[in-house]
Amino acid sequence: AIVEIPFCDFIGIAMDQICNQAAKVHYMFGGKAKNPLIIRTPVGGYISAAAQHSQCLEAWFMHIPGLKVVVPSTPKDAVGLLRTAFSDCNPIIFFEHKKLYPIKGEVPVEMYTIPFGKADIKKEGKDVTIIATLYMVHLSLKAAEELSKIGIDAEVVDPRTLVPLDEETILNSVKKTGKVVIVYEGHKRGGIGSEIAALIVEKAYEYLKAPIKRVAAENVPIAFSPPLENFILPSIEKIVKAVKEII
Repeated sequence: AIVEIPFCDFIGIAMDQICNQAAKVHYMFGGKAKNPLIIRTPVGGYISAAAQHSQCLEAWFMHIPGLKVVVPSTPKDAVGLLRTAFSDCNPIIFFEHKKLYPIKGEVPVEMYTIPFGKADIKKEGKDVTIIATLYMVHLSLKAAEELSKIGIDAEVVDPRTLVPLDEETILNSVKKTGKVVIVYEGHKRGGIGSEIAALIVEKAYEYLKAPIKRVAAENVPIAFSPPLENFILPSIEKIVKAVKEII
């Protein structure tokens, strides 16, 4: 089954069905029951849709065992990951950022898939690791361009899926650069960046040369007013500032 919830903000209406039923069927039936389900749902702000239509709620579902969480940032990734989802027998939350729908990019003509749990290094670098998801990947790449003008070589890592999470690629990048900025559009408190930061501290602490920085939405409802919305949400300038603070 493929279900679309046009705004992820209203996915809470189905939380019992998703988190207390779909996520647990396989386990509670001793692995005998399969539950192939894809829920596609748009997330994100930057379109002045106000507090009830602008949230990024990936962290809610990253917390629930039994769910897979997919966060593509490019057309190629979206197609490859969605094809992988078609052959997966688990419930999958497939997040799509509203600002990415108009974006164009090359997609191979031949049939291909992208495995879950395999991050993509969108730009290689040696001075700092920027870990970003969804629309934040594009802001981070633009921030990396700005940083290159002042001699800072940033690596941009796109996890592509949060569950499963490609720990190896993330940790290898951290070991290479020793400095980390995590960029995500959800609210900073309890967001996906908190989990990734904890992973890095637990498994690569000795490689860190500076504190981990998080660039995320402020802990307030997303404003309708464009100037207020831009103040609340991550920006290229905020990413550049965070990198400069640890370089």
